[in-house]
Amino acid sequence: MSLLRIAADQWYRTTPLADGVTRIDEPWIRPFYRCNMWYVRGRERDLLVDFGLGAVPLRRHVSLVAERDLIAVASHTHFDHIGAACEFDICHVHAEEEDILASPDRERTLAEGFLDDAMFEALPPAPFEYHTYRIEPPRRIVTLEDGETIDLGDRQFMVVHTPGHSPGGIALWEAATGTLISGDVIYDGPLIEDTWHSNLTDYAASLRRLRQLPVRVVHGGHFPSFSGERLQTMIDAWLRTHDA
Repeated sequence: MSLLRIAADQWYRTTPLADGVTRIDEPWIRPFYRCNMWYVRGRERDLLVDFGLGAVPLRRHVSLVAERDLIAVASHTHFDHIGAACEFDICHVHAEEEDILASPDRERTLAEGFLDDAMFEALPPAPFEYHTYRIEPPRRIVTLEDGETIDLGDRQFMVVHTPGHSPGGIALWEAATGTLISGDVIYDGPLIEDTWHSNLTDYAASLRRLRQLPVRVVHGGHFPSFSGERLQTMIDAWLRTHDA
């Protein structure tokens, strides 16, 4: 039985949270595969972390990300996070994954292994098809390095390099509010540790580093947001399980 197709204007969902943060997601994608896109309002410019599948134009159907000057950041370069990155004039990514974002083929972005009916409750509108899905690279890529600051005018996020899930994975840390936008290195659900470029030694080091931050709230790459206390519990459990 073929899956229902959803109209483009019903594909995205926005959920305002505290501290000027809004989650944008694609509710017709099953939770395990559903990317969280994090929008943060700033005084002088806004921030968007990650871009979803890209099967439906993001900026056309989510006016929030088309209203003001915006810094677009990819937490890493798996297909479910960079699909609509090409809609922004500049996309920022860690230097370790610049080459993938510049030439996002199906194999290195994991689309070849994951993109099928199992991802969806319902499909994007036609002409989306699995076998023709491809990601367009951004027009311009700017690389990020560990310790850099992303300045929104009244808010500053520090880039934290978190390799493990992928070599160029990053988290963004706002010390003033205790907010961590963690990407896929940690979220409150089953973690993926065995992609073609994952590394468990790096994973353990990244989690130990995040464990030291005074985190109040975590906005992960998948699943709902959670507390700093939950973050510590999850990291400790992961390290025990992996004898790291």
